[in-house]
Amino acid sequence: MKSSNHLIDFSNTEIAFKLKTDSELERAYFLFKMIANEPLVRIGTLATNFALKTNLPIEGLIRSTVFDHFCGGVDTEDCLPKINRIYKSGVFSILDYSVEGKQEEKQFDFVVEKTLNLIDFAANNKAIPFTVFKPSAVGRLKIYQKISNNDRLKPDELSEWNRVENRFHTICKYAKKNNISVLIDAEESWIQVAVDKLALKLMKTYNSKKVFVYNTLQAYRWDRLEYLKKIHLLAEKEQFNLGFKLVRGAYMEKERIRAKVNGYVSPICKTKSETDDSFDSCLRYILNNLPHIKLFLGTHNEKSTTEALEIINKLGLCNNDARIWFGQLFGMSDHISFNLAKKGYNVTKYLPFGPVKDVMPYLIRRAEENTSVTGQTTRELKLIKKEKKRRKF
Repeated sequence: MKSSNHLIDFSNTEIAFKLKTDSELERAYFLFKMIANEPLVRIGTLATNFALKTNLPIEGLIRSTVFDHFCGGVDTEDCLPKINRIYKSGVFSILDYSVEGKQEEKQFDFVVEKTLNLIDFAANNKAIPFTVFKPSAVGRLKIYQKISNNDRLKPDELSEWNRVENRFHTICKYAKKNNISVLIDAEESWIQVAVDKLALKLMKTYNSKKVFVYNTLQAYRWDRLEYLKKIHLLAEKEQFNLGFKLVRGAYMEKERIRAKVNGYVSPICKTKSETDDSFDSCLRYILNNLPHIKLFLGTHNEKSTTEALEIINKLGLCNNDARIWFGQLFGMSDHISFNLAKKGYNVTKYLPFGPVKDVMPYLIRRAEENTSVTGQTTRELKLIKKEKKRRKF
């Protein structure tokens, strides 16, 4: 499906909020108004944590407000109504089990089993093309750090790292068997080296013909374009394919503080403008090398999305080219997701799920990130106001 009219009007709120009832739109407006107030977010976070720890009966309230807006459900079956609902508008889903467990072997094995179950669920649902997992959910942070530092491992640590590698392989092998692609989430820079090494091994093993394994590039790191070029040269030489999820990054303040405390050069771009340039440079490089690289573009940025659309059009590619996917978080940037889908592009929503109490750390972090991201919440409110006005309420 090739369209000559490749540019999209992201201000079309009728398409963006078509699936939202008046009451859901009103709830979204209320939530983003709350999130826009930083002191209120801090107070709300403390109050919510206290209420949950003391077993005050607030789960019902959370479920009907912030949880229902940003999450798919408490389990996979509970997510189905939302999965089916957005799929009717051409938007696919990625289920993300957003429960943060302890850093112990039993928990790591549980996450693998959970991910295999999600692959089974996805294999039986055409609306779910990907599965996702976080490296720190299947291995201890300290062991990733030792591998990243190239430290000598003790025998028990070597065994531990072998178990981590086996968990990655178990997930990717099963995903390939079921024709589901795997997105490996990014971590902090001081453990990402180990993740990159392992992801490279997996791509060599499972991406010989079709791309099943995607590593994540965090473009707020100034070294990612050079890394991308280096890996691409290696892939061409050894004849395997690459898959990359391109994002801006989620650990900026933590990265800068650690670099300052430990006296090394921060791996993070100095300004937002530099991050945008890094992101767009990686985007252009991948799209210009599509025969060997598949792209999952995880962005809430209209400018970067438009940049991608312009390159796709310039290259004469179809809107629904199977090598290019766009992704946004559920409950955010519907004006990007649904307007893209309306034009036939491949679009997914990340649907976090899990028991309400267990998913709260994710929801609190989401609220804090929205508060700190310049313009994100303001934009959501502006679009919701516009749609309310269009609907005359």
